[in-house]
Amino acid sequence: MKAWQYMGNGVPIALNEVEALTPGPGEVVIDVKAAGLCHSDVMYMEVGDGTIPFLPTTQGHENAGIISAVGEGVTGWSVGYAVGVCSSGVRPPLGMFAHGGFADQLVATAEDLARVPAGLDLSLAALATDAGMTSYHAIIKEGGARAGMKVGVIGFGGLGQIGARAAVVAGAEVHVAEMKRDVWDLAKQAGVVPVVEDADEWAGQDLDLVVDYAGFDTTQKALTAVRRGGTVVQVGLGRPTFTVATPTLLGRRLIGSLGGTVEDIEEVFELLLNKDIEPAFEEIAFGQIGEGLERLKAKRVTGRLVARFGD
Repeated sequence: MKAWQYMGNGVPIALNEVEALTPGPGEVVIDVKAAGLCHSDVMYMEVGDGTIPFLPTTQGHENAGIISAVGEGVTGWSVGYAVGVCSSGVRPPLGMFAHGGFADQLVATAEDLARVPAGLDLSLAALATDAGMTSYHAIIKEGGARAGMKVGVIGFGGLGQIGARAAVVAGAEVHVAEMKRDVWDLAKQAGVVPVVEDADEWAGQDLDLVVDYAGFDTTQKALTAVRRGGTVVQVGLGRPTFTVATPTLLGRRLIGSLGGTVEDIEEVFELLLNKDIEPAFEEIAFGQIGEGLERLKAKRVTGRLVARFGD
């Protein structure tokens, strides 16, 4: 079978021929139908050599497909089920510490499977397993966005667009800070109140919650924007380090949010199925995955990229 693999030394991924997969105890094999591309995939190629446990590594941690084989001891799943894979679950994270879904097949642990409801497009199911899960978990589960709250979202990219809309659906008053003016209309269509270019403009507005999906020296701006007793949830890692003024931490909560759960993914599936959330995304072919990652690196993508193949 074919697989896009990182070979090491920071070079772009290569399309290789690899052996077909078989499931071990507690595992299933999934015929991949859709795989999302993520900035993390680019980061792994830039800094991953000292962290990735083996090379070459098949990348891709945002996956959906059809179960084609079931290993010993697996219950509740059978061949033909449509599933997404939680990349932060029982198995080591796909695409870096375990082979991922930029391939015809992947192996997943049964506990990491999220059931795709009938009628949900598999491209949407794929992006829900990371972009959906991560953004939803941060703003709804960690941040507690709900009706009556004033919520700020920093960054209206692949994650921010889903997180912002989830908070709107929950009944919150949602503000967005986004430097790229060409996505402001998308933000307004999602139901947010005024969009600003810089979160500095929120100073003194006493927001209840700010979720930072960017992480480019924006955490301090988030802390300045929230009221005493308010919460900042950090998701984006645009820079490896940042500085905050210690007094602005007093009386406020700063939480780091990473990934989520199978339950989060299945809740996002329902929101997508009901069209409560309609994220911007672009489908590409399997053979375009390498090119797609270069586009991400060059910041030439609006929303998410999803490779659709195997139909």
